Amino acid sequence: MSTNPLYRGALLIILSEFFLVLSGMLIKQLSGELPTEVIVLARNLFALLLLLPWLYSVGLRRIYTQNVHLHFARAAVGVTAMMCLYYAWGNLPLAEAALIKQTAPFFVPLIAFFWLGERIGNRVKIAIFIGFCGVFLILNPTDQTINIAVLIALFGAMLGALAKVIVRRMSISESPQQVVFYFAFFSTVLAFVPAMLNWVTPSLAACGWLLCVAITSTIAQLLLSKGYGLAPAGQLGPYTYSSVVFAALFGWLFWQEVLDLNSIIGVVLIISAGVLSAVSRKNKQSKADN
Repeated sequence: MSTNPLYRGALLIILSEFFLVLSGMLIKQLSGELPTEVIVLARNLFALLLLLPWLYSVGLRRIYTQNVHLHFARAAVGVTAMMCLYYAWGNLPLAEAALIKQTAPFFVPLIAFFWLGERIGNRVKIAIFIGFCGVFLILNPTDQTINIAVLIALFGAMLGALAKVIVRRMSISESPQQVVFYFAFFSTVLAFVPAMLNWVTPSLAACGWLLCVAITSTIAQLLLSKGYGLAPAGQLGPYTYSSVVFAALFGWLFWQEVLDLNSIIGVVLIISAGVLSAVSRKNKQSKADN
């Protein structure tokens, strides 16, 4: 395999999206038996338990941090986004749920503009407009009712974008292992109360599937963190849309899901906008380096 960091980063991102879709498939299957809040708690609890052997082998010194407040903030935003995403996995076609999750990059420049005062380039403005036109089509406003699950997924994508901004800030001093560990720890604590308020005891088979959700989600997180550590986000961004391909294929194979014409056009618009946004960020970074 090539030693080019971009190729290795792209491969890791594609693998990360594959495991993310596997996780979504498991969540879709479990959503008929368990509330979203219970699935979120179990996912984070199992992920935390999976990380304990690693923590024991390396010692507490590896997770020492002076940015506990950032980890907590990221977990608070992230666990809320996770609940929205898990609800979407359970109530939307796989491809739509995966695609709306990928609208998060359109929110990042808006958050950076209002929060950090960063300027938004003209190409990025066009990309954001095209992307939300795609979302508008998926919402299918010509129908009698708007799918609430799409709106919840979109809100989750916005929160996911905010979480990414926080992670970007933490990446200066925090390792991927620290980011994953503290997210699992604080998310477990934060997810406990809503899960208890909606508690349904999982069956033994469901516990096994929940463990698989934790494994696939944790692997996806680690691969994503490692991938973005090898190459700039602007170069790797387009590869995250591989999840839409995986989701469309698996949704068709296992649930006979077929997207309507509006959704297909929306998919094309959102992916095109995402690639345009990523290329714009890449060009901006290249100019900054020169």
